[in-house]
This record gives sequence, structure tokens and C-alpha cells, in this order.
Amino acid sequence: MSNVFKVEIINPEKSFLSKEDVVEVVVPAFEGDMGILKDHISIISFLKPGLVKVIGTTSGDETYYVEDGIIEFKNNCLSILTSNIFDIKKIDKNKVRDILAEAEKESQNQEISDEAKYLVDHKIEVLKSLTLN
Repeated sequence: MSNVFKVEIINPEKSFLSKEDVVEVVVPAFEGDMGILKDHISIISFLKPGLVKVIGTTSGDETYYVEDGIIEFKNNCLSILTSNIFDIKKIDKNKVRDILAEAEKESQNQEISDEAKYLVDHKIEVLKSLTLN
């Protein structure tokens, strides 16, 4: 019996990734990191800044950075809609530093809400981990 399912990652420009041989996907949901396996209960959730890990049967593991988004898992198909995504293997360190500097500036803004500050601070933490690798 096969234990694989389909994943699609879509951003505003294009269909970023489509795979049919995925064993597990770990997403940075607001509720915490969430592992999705075949036959997972149907779910819709929001994403916070973090890493999406796609574990496949033939292509190995792939890891992507997302800033935000929505996931839906239904009928063994995981759809991830995100506004900004990049492959950490093809990372442009200068781009990450620019995004990090912008996030740090935003974090210093005294007028942002607690929720926005939480998201920005989490984004900073993830981006710093990417620049250290």
C-alpha cells in the first residue's frame, strides 16, 4: 500500500512546485510546526514565517522558506498558497540579509500590533538561522 500523497505550492507568479510522490510535509502553521502524512484529517491553516520541508520518495528532501500563506489538505492533496517562497538550497544570502534588515526595522516600529510584532520577530529568527548556514 502506497503512503504517498500530492503537494502543490503556488505563489502569485506561478505554480512553484507540484509533486505526486511526497511522504511527508512539515509546515510552519500558526499552531506550531505541523507534519502532514497521507490520510491526514482534512485541514485548513494559516502559515507563519518558517521552513516548509517536503520529504519525497525519489527526489529526497527539499526545504523552502515561506513568509506567510494558507494550507489546505483534503483527499490526500496538500495545497500551499504563499506570497513569498524560495528554495534554501538556491538561497541568495544578500536577498536574505535585505529581508532580515527590513524585518528588523519593522520590529522596532512602536506602532505595530502585538500579533504583527510576534510574526516579525519569528521571521527574524528564521532568517537569522538561514544566514548562519
